Amino acid sequence: MTLPAAIRDVDQLEDLLSEPSAAAIDAMPRLSGDVAILGVGGKMGPTLARMARRAMDAAGVSRRVIGVSRFPSPGLRRTLEAHGVDTVSCDLLDDEAIAHLPDAAHVIFMAGRKFGSTGDEPLTWAMNTHLPALVCRRYRGTRLVVFSTGNVYGLTAHGRGGSREEDAVAPVGEYAMSCLGRERMFEYFSHAHGIPAAILRLNYAAELRYGVLADLASRVVRRETVDLTMGYFNVIWQGDANAMALAALDHASTPPNVINVAGPEELSVRRVCVDLGRRLNVDVSFTGREADDALLSNGARGLELLGGRRVDATRLLELTADWIRRGGESLAKPTHFESRAGHF
Repeated sequence: MTLPAAIRDVDQLEDLLSEPSAAAIDAMPRLSGDVAILGVGGKMGPTLARMARRAMDAAGVSRRVIGVSRFPSPGLRRTLEAHGVDTVSCDLLDDEAIAHLPDAAHVIFMAGRKFGSTGDEPLTWAMNTHLPALVCRRYRGTRLVVFSTGNVYGLTAHGRGGSREEDAVAPVGEYAMSCLGRERMFEYFSHAHGIPAAILRLNYAAELRYGVLADLASRVVRRETVDLTMGYFNVIWQGDANAMALAALDHASTPPNVINVAGPEELSVRRVCVDLGRRLNVDVSFTGREADDALLSNGARGLELLGGRRVDATRLLELTADWIRRGGESLAKPTHFESRAGHF
């Protein structure tokens, strides 16, 4: 992948986010049937669905990509269909609606709830732990790729490479606990019914409209004081995370194959903001000091298994700063990465 010096607009951005990697294309001929993406209407789903379609076309594979969402906005549904993605409107908590979803040999599970969890915890638990059981019963004969989160590890000391897949989990807060519950439900059904699965612990996907870098750049350009307490983070280009999810279809197993999806660097909030301030010609002010730990994941195994990244953190920072400087569109969905108590 060759990125331009600057990304012109949203159309170009989404084309780049949906450009498949060699590993994603290579996985397509080994798929035995259609791919359904549940929760396609989220931040990553639309470009992942488009990438799946492009990867199949590049591999010469004639399979359907089926995007499932409630589609509250008809515009997204029209856009996906224009790019060759079949769409189905469905409330995934409706048992009868799930029963009528089309068959698929492969399912990518992206549905879940994070923001708004505090104060409405029952819905978060329903989405993150009850829904997986419904999906496993409906798609008992499939291979699954399940999106999870690095939040299940809890905080880890910085400078040691981040949490690894074999490390003990220690979720902080109800959101993270419910995400571990999601993993356990898929593990149970994988064992009980022989469903091959790959669980991807993501930490953190970023593009120019959303993510930790976009959050920090927006604060810097607004001249807000930046809290340093959560002083370190991982980041991975969303296009690379999309490509790794598609490659993971080839690595599902029973019991589930747990894989971290994360960039290899432990980025410093302080250093990133100073760099952003220089690029945006803004003086940066800070409060607090860096804690000894942060939410950090070791993505080495995932990068080796599912294809290396194509966009490194430095390049992503450069593109983000340019996007913010030019007043580029924002999804207006802060990550709240700085939360140390697990409140979202």
